[in-house]
Amino acid sequence: MATFNNCNLPDDLYYLVEKHVWLRRSGEGPVTVGINDVAQNLAGTIVSCTTKRAGRSVPKGQSLATIESSKWVGPVPAPVTGEIVEVNEAVTKAPGLLNRDPYGEGWLVRLMPAAWDADMGDLVTGSQGLDAYRAYLEAQGIACRPSA
Repeated sequence: MATFNNCNLPDDLYYLVEKHVWLRRSGEGPVTVGINDVAQNLAGTIVSCTTKRAGRSVPKGQSLATIESSKWVGPVPAPVTGEIVEVNEAVTKAPGLLNRDPYGEGWLVRLMPAAWDADMGDLVTGSQGLDAYRAYLEAQGIACRPSA
């Protein structure tokens, strides 16, 4: 895991940088999607999370969840086009998981990608992805709260 400006960013994920969304791919099956440490820091204490239901197709860029915090209410865009095959009911019942464990228990949905090869061009990963994220954070003046 890399840390830039106190923001933790695992190097094995794909990122939609400007939207602070991550995607974990494992083989040809569904991908897991969530918000990253940057998003949960910018949002502050998350008080509500609603997701689209399983079975729904979501185009890339369309909202797959809505998050509400004391500072912000907004959509979480789908990083790729696909069908939602599973939603994380735990985050709808305990939205604080998004703050406490954004890369583990705080995932939002699992999507079956419909056009992975076409959609992955907008995502960054690995060391090049982390370099792109670091540059974005610096250019935007974004920093996360230090971990306790």
